[in-house]
Amino acid sequence: MNAPTQFPPAMPAFAEPRHDWTLEEVEALFALPFAELVFRAADTHRQWFDPTEVQLSQLLSVKTGGCAENCGYCSQSSHFDTGLKASKLMEAADVIADAQAAKDGGAQRFCMGAAWRDLKDRDLPKVAAMISGVKALGLETCATLGMLTADQAVALKAAGLDYYNHNLDTGPEYYEQVVTTRTYQDRLDTLGHVRDAGMSTCCGGIVGMGETRRDRASLLHQLGTLPEHPDSLPVNALVPIGGTPLGDKVKAEGELDGLEFVRTVAVARLVCPKSMVRIAAGREAMSRELQALCFLAGANSIFVGAQLLTTPLPGQGKDAALMADLGMKAMGAA
Repeated sequence: MNAPTQFPPAMPAFAEPRHDWTLEEVEALFALPFAELVFRAADTHRQWFDPTEVQLSQLLSVKTGGCAENCGYCSQSSHFDTGLKASKLMEAADVIADAQAAKDGGAQRFCMGAAWRDLKDRDLPKVAAMISGVKALGLETCATLGMLTADQAVALKAAGLDYYNHNLDTGPEYYEQVVTTRTYQDRLDTLGHVRDAGMSTCCGGIVGMGETRRDRASLLHQLGTLPEHPDSLPVNALVPIGGTPLGDKVKAEGELDGLEFVRTVAVARLVCPKSMVRIAAGREAMSRELQALCFLAGANSIFVGAQLLTTPLPGQGKDAALMADLGMKAMGAA
């Protein structure tokens, strides 16, 4: 009889999250046989969460297009011609009405995104009114508004903001292939201001931008060694948009394999075991079976609605049918 294969040791049951991951350890998780990796991730998921529950979040673009950043994946960048028409910041009353509709549709968290390099103090009162109005509806509040100062983070917290999203996008080694108008340290500094203000962080990245597996491991290594793991960890699959450098690159070279996406979700669950791991952008193009594998591998949050900023989502009917067929329910539902 052949000797059993020796894998890297699994974490003990209910072990507290680690912050001392090495990049080599994260790479070793990616290299596990698929079934072993998913098994470990599913086991870890069950240690901290009910595996039949999924958090439902909805995201609204409150200010679209015209962004000064040159993120190579983004249709909202002013550097690229993607045919997207820029719009001004929405009125608070309109945002609150959309939040009420999202709540009526089953959303538990409402996220507000603005295509800005950074939040300007002149826009802070209107944004604060949006946040406080959405919070009054009984929804969790989240915003992604670009870079923040320490004082702005405190003001957003005072307005009732629960979560602030600021993704790292990728590992530091590949970062300059994605964006050059903002440094990696700029992103880390904003996350620090958010934590210091007492808000929860929402931070993840995008995969399928032409990066290597080591780059994906490096992203999760960065997240796993933060002073506090992200409370929410979105894993986005690049939606290749014509006119963007990375979108055109991926269309020419091919999109990321679905099983590699599941591996990324599973490693995210293992490295940040108490985080809400969200399947975010790209879900509309995923098969039901691929989404089910993601849930098995530890994902427990999705964006719902018809659209995610400027890219499509499956929609309420398809999501409800999938959850029913998988025997899953909205988090906290009876």
